[in-house]
Amino acid sequence: MIDVEKLPYRECVGIMLLNSSGQVWVGHRIAKWKDDASAHIWQMPQGGIDRDETPEQAAWRELKEETSVSSARIVATIDDWLYYDLPEEVVGIALKGKYRGQKQKWFAMTLTGPESEINIAADDGLEQEFDQWKWSDMDQLVDLIVPFKRDVYAAVIKQFAHLSP
Repeated sequence: MIDVEKLPYRECVGIMLLNSSGQVWVGHRIAKWKDDASAHIWQMPQGGIDRDETPEQAAWRELKEETSVSSARIVATIDDWLYYDLPEEVVGIALKGKYRGQKQKWFAMTLTGPESEINIAADDGLEQEFDQWKWSDMDQLVDLIVPFKRDVYAAVIKQFAHLSP
């Protein structure tokens, strides 16, 4: 039996990548476990902060790893950590079983290069995270994400709403 209260939160970053129309990039996650096969597995790029990285450095690395995008600029950040807990049924499975959830720093970035720069195929021996991607209106994001991350997405949208027409 895992004592969830004793598990830490994984430090992580999230990126809201916007196009020139104010739409947000979302990727459809490749299912990692049985219960991950729901329709709500679209998400914005995110990932852990490595030991010797700042959150901003991690955001740039994650954006590049998950989308191949390097032509972007940061237009806003959320200074506070945003937290979510994993559902009880995946604690001990998801996030390598080491964490109760994640605490995230969020960055809004605008794509400054061509859309053709986006490539979700894994490079450099990394595991591919997404099997498709699309641009979504900001007000649709909460409905696309898994339920346990919805409060975080709602907070991100509230903070970055001024960036979308």
